Parts: sequence; structure tokens; C-alpha cells
Amino acid sequence: MDDLPDFLRFTPVSTRARHDGWTADAQRRFIISLARGDGPSVAARREGKSRQTAYALRRKPGAESFAAAWDAAQDFACGIGVALEAALPGMRDDVMLVPRYYRGRLIGFVQRSDHRALFRTLSALERAAERLDTTENCQN
Repeated sequence: MDDLPDFLRFTPVSTRARHDGWTADAQRRFIISLARGDGPSVAARREGKSRQTAYALRRKPGAESFAAAWDAAQDFACGIGVALEAALPGMRDDVMLVPRYYRGRLIGFVQRSDHRALFRTLSALERAAERLDTTENCQN
């Protein structure tokens, strides 16, 4: 769990036990959805909750850590290019030359950004989230 992003190291808001409530797992999955670039409405809907209950949870007393994780996850999603540039030096220089053909003949190359580094970082986030889910299921 040492390689988890800081925004996943938050203290979930304590809530009353309800089968349809905001459990600690649901809160973590919500934050992960925000980090993936989903808005609060979509992230809440993925958890079977409404946008209003997500914002109500954020405003609860003792939800400071959750609110900070929310903001950090959105910053992560908005600044993924900046985060990748810091994590993977030379990211902007990663380009691919894609061959272009016309009537079976090579006529040149087109320069395209290589997004594999972005997908590697997002995959690492997914793996961290899966490990987090596995760890929490073992503790329960």
C-alpha cells in the first residue's frame, strides 16, 4: 500500500451502518472515480448514490479528510498531464511516427503523441485500487 497516491490515504467519514449507505469502500471507490476523471454526479451514480448525498457526506462533521481527498482526486484528474510529466520525465517528447500509405506505397509519416505512458499510470492507479479493495476485504 506504499505506492498508493496520497489522495487514497484518507480517513473515510464515519456513517451509520446502512445497506445502502456510504461505506468506507464506497467512499474509496468514489474518490477513485473522481481521479479517473468522472464528475461527482457520475462517480456517485457508479456507487448507486446521488450527487446530493455525496455533497452531504462531504459537508458532514469529521469529513475533512474525505473532502481533501475529493479535491486532490479532482486535481489529479485535471492535471494528469502535469502529474505525468513529473512522474515520467520526457513525456512530452514521447511521440510515435505512424507510417502513412497511399495506394500501397509509403508516402511519409505522421507524428502522434504516444499515450502509452498515460495508460501505464492509469493502470497503476487501477492496480492500487484493487489492492486497496483486497486489503480491506481481508480486514473485514
